[in-house]
Amino acid sequence: MTAQLSKKAEAWSARFNEPVSDLVKRYTASVFFDKRLAKADIQGSLAHAEMLAAQGIISAQDRAEIERGMAQIGAEIEAGQFEWLLDLEDVHLNIEKRLTELVGDAGKRLHTGRSRNDQVATDIRLYVRSAIDDVLALLNALRGALTDLAEKNADTILPGFTHMQVAQPITFGHHMLAYVEMFGRDAERMADARKRVNRLPLGAAALAGTTFPIDRVRVAKTLGFDDVCHNSLDAVSDRDFAIEFTAAASLIMTHISRMSEELIIWMSPRVGFIDIADRFCTGSSIMPQKKNPDVPELARGKTGRVYGHLMGLLTLMKGQPLAYNKDNQEDKEPLFDTVDTVVDTLRIFADMAGGITVKPDNMRAAALQGYATATDLADYLVKKGLPFRDAHEAVAHAVRACDDLKIDLAEMSLEQLRAFSTLIEDDVFAVLTLEGSVAARDHVGGTAPNQVRAAIARVRAQLK
Repeated sequence: MTAQLSKKAEAWSARFNEPVSDLVKRYTASVFFDKRLAKADIQGSLAHAEMLAAQGIISAQDRAEIERGMAQIGAEIEAGQFEWLLDLEDVHLNIEKRLTELVGDAGKRLHTGRSRNDQVATDIRLYVRSAIDDVLALLNALRGALTDLAEKNADTILPGFTHMQVAQPITFGHHMLAYVEMFGRDAERMADARKRVNRLPLGAAALAGTTFPIDRVRVAKTLGFDDVCHNSLDAVSDRDFAIEFTAAASLIMTHISRMSEELIIWMSPRVGFIDIADRFCTGSSIMPQKKNPDVPELARGKTGRVYGHLMGLLTLMKGQPLAYNKDNQEDKEPLFDTVDTVVDTLRIFADMAGGITVKPDNMRAAALQGYATATDLADYLVKKGLPFRDAHEAVAHAVRACDDLKIDLAEMSLEQLRAFSTLIEDDVFAVLTLEGSVAARDHVGGTAPNQVRAAIARVRAQLK
């Protein structure tokens, strides 16, 4: 029985009296999803082999053979010619088995001083680090596309809303820059999370370290890690970094979903503020007039998918004792899907932002509804010496009168306006225009067109 088992190349075969059942193999195997870690696995193994040779644990010849074998394995994987075997359970054993076939005993010596526990922890950190770098680049691309859109519309006026009711006039450029700020914070969070991702677990072995004279700092430098994990138990069992990445990804998707909601509303013919390029929309199988904003709708839905992965990872880790447990195999699929979802979403949104057509006339018409300059009139009265609460009350009466007359504040005569405060003079009408309203908010963070352009310049400097 032992001889039979060894032919199947399980890493633990000599310990067992019977083979693992086919059902258990399928249930416990991860190779068909963790094979995407192959590049990181090879990268980590090469760094480990280099260190083993430098420390005299394996020979220079063994290291050279390992490098030769790994080069061939990498080429086979790249070409789609590598045979992934369920019997070998995971990416690590599949690569190790193939390496041994190619280079013999040198391949068997590679695993000296390490375990699959610290090996997989290293692979995942390398994978997440690379994913963060991709996400940061895509966030910059999206911020750049939204900044371009903002610059084109620094003077375009639309209503700003609170409670989905017309509040005050703003510029569309200012509105787009709000999302630029959100995605900027997302980039900060990802960059900060990268610091904690970028610590090397390799060398922790199964849980307690190794008896071999390894040099963990050397491996960390080779792989571009900033530091090593300083406790072997924590090194192999920690998945905080994956949870933190997924939490940051969830916030990215929150911002994507908020923007999606607005794009969907703005594209509705009842609002008609924007149009989205046809390549991001679909039609209806029955209604020939339809143009549906499928990309924003689907992104809004995929946000819940990423939230679910975050909850799954938190739940996965909450009851685990130290150190490594098989539960941790379940971290990969939600993590991988989060990376795929966020990367694809950011890529398509950066492209879609460049395909948004703004309809300024419709935006302006909407800004003329709902007495959007009422606050400007109150501020005007305050500047004339009236206490703000009294000014607020006077303008509320004026708005009620406008409502009865079915006119806007700007359409009232001076005589009508003075009925609510004798402080009102001819200069009030400049205050009640949409352009006057936005131009008056001329401070850092305000919606005035020149402040929008100054904010754009700041963003462009950040993105260089």
